[in-house]
This record gives sequence, structure tokens and C-alpha cells, in this order.
Amino acid sequence: MIVDLRASDPSTRFEADICIVGSGAAGITLARRLDAAGLRVLLLESGGIDFEPDIQALADGPSTGHDYYPLADSRLRFFGGTTAIWGGRCAELNPSDLERRDWVPHSGWPISFEELRPYYDSARWLLGLPARQSSDDLWPQLGRQPPAFAQEGLTTDFWQFTPQTERFTLRKCHDLVKSDTVRILLHATVTAISTNDGDGQVNGLTVSDISGRTAYITAKQYVLAAGGIDNARLLLASGIGNSHDQVGRYFMEHPHARGGRMVQGRFTELLKSLHGRMRDRNGYLHAALIRPSLAMQKRKAILNSGFTLAVRQHADANMVAPVKAYNGFKHALSPTKANRSLWLNVKKASTRINEWAGSLRPRALMAMGWELSAIIRAEQAPNPQSRVILAKETDALGMPLAELDWRFSALDKRSVKIMMQSFAEELERLKIGRFDPAPWLDDAATLWTTDPLISAHAKGGYHHMGTTRMSASPRDGVVDATCRVHGLGNLYVAGSSVFVTSGWANPTLGIMALSLRLADHLAEQAARMTKSVSMAKA
Repeated sequence: MIVDLRASDPSTRFEADICIVGSGAAGITLARRLDAAGLRVLLLESGGIDFEPDIQALADGPSTGHDYYPLADSRLRFFGGTTAIWGGRCAELNPSDLERRDWVPHSGWPISFEELRPYYDSARWLLGLPARQSSDDLWPQLGRQPPAFAQEGLTTDFWQFTPQTERFTLRKCHDLVKSDTVRILLHATVTAISTNDGDGQVNGLTVSDISGRTAYITAKQYVLAAGGIDNARLLLASGIGNSHDQVGRYFMEHPHARGGRMVQGRFTELLKSLHGRMRDRNGYLHAALIRPSLAMQKRKAILNSGFTLAVRQHADANMVAPVKAYNGFKHALSPTKANRSLWLNVKKASTRINEWAGSLRPRALMAMGWELSAIIRAEQAPNPQSRVILAKETDALGMPLAELDWRFSALDKRSVKIMMQSFAEELERLKIGRFDPAPWLDDAATLWTTDPLISAHAKGGYHHMGTTRMSASPRDGVVDATCRVHGLGNLYVAGSSVFVTSGWANPTLGIMALSLRLADHLAEQAARMTKSVSMAKA
């Protein structure tokens, strides 16, 4: 059932077994799993069913660190959240990403990959993705050969692309709309979390709308699923879960950069094996990347960053008119339903054309003077100085805006530099050609540089991670191994804000896996509470 706070009776009380704040990938995945368990779920959405500029303005805020996208554009406030413009790129964290790495400060999750494995399997099934395969098993199915990198050096990995990119849109969520146990409350922005200091419990949530409507929510359990910026913002504004000043810290992205360029050699050989998206014999779509093997990460003390090869203009060039026009057109369009549909159709057409053209398009561009470049998609080391804090300014509801202080570390840059040097050495050893790492990697005064010519998303993947990180102790993070906020008995957090490290993998599949795991935990908790009540009555 859908209820709009703007149209509801002011005297209406909203009660549920579990209240979920946010209807993005995390919130919707949670709601579906909890609905299947028969629990009464209230799913709160700050916006409506489509883009509204005045609601989107609630996501604004300043950035004071490394240059980032405008915060008002960095996540979306309507049903489905930012997944409404999701490209469907999926990957799992590598098992080592969850382990303590001595050379990576603040690394190590309080759970293992084996605990996540069955939930990754379920998330894959929900998205229509193939079963997990190693790179060695996948290459023959694609009819291609990877570069013969030396053992325990660079290696290859893959993203998969789900055909269900609209899975979290309202038209694909009729199961929730028609459910007898799920209510979706629109235009309901949480402005306060009420707690009882005596028993460490959340008593309720206050929700408000710019129309002036307000309501009070009560539930047995609460889950914040509002994204890596707003989960931290809500906790900070409410003054809870932060006894050790951990909320908002460790903000991580997957920053993008130009890692270097091929200057001579057998370009076609690299393009045939590594360029673009490719289909396996069952029709599933994949894209290859290069990253350091675990042995290389340990030996060189570097992060698990990755890179792809793509043909781009020279770093000093002026952006060509068609690309400039496309980027301008794309970013000028508001993300309304009609414009999202237009964007999705353009993306689908572009993918088909590139599949058909194969390596012809990049070869033609290189003939025009463009370069075969390494496009970095980096892991960031957890950094407590990279953080979300509260700004002095407030939004239309009186809530402090989020302020982002995005920072880099020497390890972030060093990892890319070593990876690019190793790639250059391997191409020379294999007699494929010469590769020159980007000059900024040798500039001691530069920790990171953004190149607008490498991508329409030149700064990063819009992946907001780490701000309510998982930890065994409240001194090191915000939530425990079950995603429960330290010190509170009935408040949980879902989404990539609980990530401890990020690896190279896009986070959506991991968000779904963790949300399924959390849903099972909440269902078990609800069953225990019901059993306790029944025993007390007996």
C-alpha cells in the first residue's frame, strides 16, 4: 500500500514491526525479505514517486575536501533512490577485502566473506545474474584470451551487468505496493530520532514534509537505509551512536583517474582481449578489468584497485564537441521519469552499437589521434579524516545539511602508481608495447587528480561508503556485526555506509547481500520477541 504524508489524516498514527528509512536498493531489498517473513513493514521515502526539485534540494550541502560532485546531485530523493539511474554494473567484494590487511590501516571486517557468500548468491539470483565464476573459467566462455601476466602479479577480473536495472523502480515494485503487510509512506523525511537513555532503545521517529505535514512513527525495530551520506547525517543530527566520534568518518568512494597511456605497440591485441563489454555463451554481459592479485597486494603493500583500458582524448586536449554536448545534455536533464527513460534507451542503444562495432570504434578513434588509456577505478584506504559532518546551514525542514570533507591518503596514490608501473613492465616483458604512467603519479604535491576527459563520471562512481562502518567495538565503528548501532537495542543501518573497506567492486550487489543478511537477523529477532511474549502470557 502507498500512503502519501501530504494526503494523510493528521491524526493518523503509523506503527509497524519494522520501520525502514529509505527506499533505495537497501531499503527495498530489506522490505521484500521482511514481507516474505510476514512482518509488518513501514517503508519511508523522503520524496514521492518522481523527481521533485524542492525535495531534491534537501540533499544539498557543501564540500570542503577534494573536489566532488555537487551533493544535491550525488543521490536522488524519490522512490527507488539513485538506483533509478543505475547502470546495472555488479561485482562481489573479493574475500581478502573483508580480511585484516596489515598494510591497510583500519581494515578488517568483523564478518567473513563466507558469512556473506550465501547472500551474494541470493542477490545474484534476484538480479538475474549468472552464478559466481572465476576469471579463468570465464575467459574461454567469452572466446577471448587475457594477457599472459606473470603469476602473483597483475590479474584480471570481471563485472557482470544485470538486465534488471529497473528492479527498484516503482513499476517493478508492485509486490510491495500490493502487499497487505507493507506500507510505503511518501514525502516522509525523518527529522528526529527519539531515544530513551535509560534502556538504549529508539522510541520513535518524527517525519516531516516541506508542505508542513508531520507524523510520528513507532516500531519495534528501526533501520536507516538512507545512503552513505544521509545515514551519517541522521545519526549526527540526532546525537546518537557517536559515543566515540566515529559517525561520518571513513568516507570512501571509488575515485576515477587517468593512470597512463599506451605510446606504441600492438594496440589491437589489447583491445581484442580487454576492451568493452562482452557476452558469454549464455548471453550474460561482462566487462573485464585488471587489478593486482592478492599476492601482489601483500608483496607491494598496496590496495585492491582496478583499471580498464579505453580510448580517450589526450589529457591536454580540449573536449570534442559531440562529447561535450552529450555530457552537458546528460547533466542538464533533471532525472524525471521521462528523462530517465530517455537516458536508459540511449544507454541500451549505445551498448548494442558498441557490441556490434567491437574494436572498430576505438581503432577509428586512435586513427584520429586519441589514446589507449588506463582508466583507474580505485579502492580508497579507510581514512578517519575523510568524513561527513553537519554543516552550519539547514535545509527547508530545519535539518542541518551534510558537509563532505573527502580526502585521499598516500596509500591511495601509491597503489595506483605501483599498479601502473607493473602494467608497463608486463607489456614490455610480453613484447606488447610501451606504456607510460600518468605524470601526476610522480608529482609529490598531488595526492589525486581528476581528469574530465576520461568519463562522464570523472570524479568517482557516486559510491558513498564507510560512514557508519561495521566494527567489533564502538571505538572503531558505528554498527556491530549484525549492523545494529552500538549501544542501541533496536536501531540498525543498511547500505554501503556499513562497509569497512571497498575493494574495486561496485557496491550494489554487496548492499543487497548485506540487506538480505540483516533481514534474516531482524526476522529471527522478531520471532524471538513473539515467542517471549507468548511464554510470558502462558
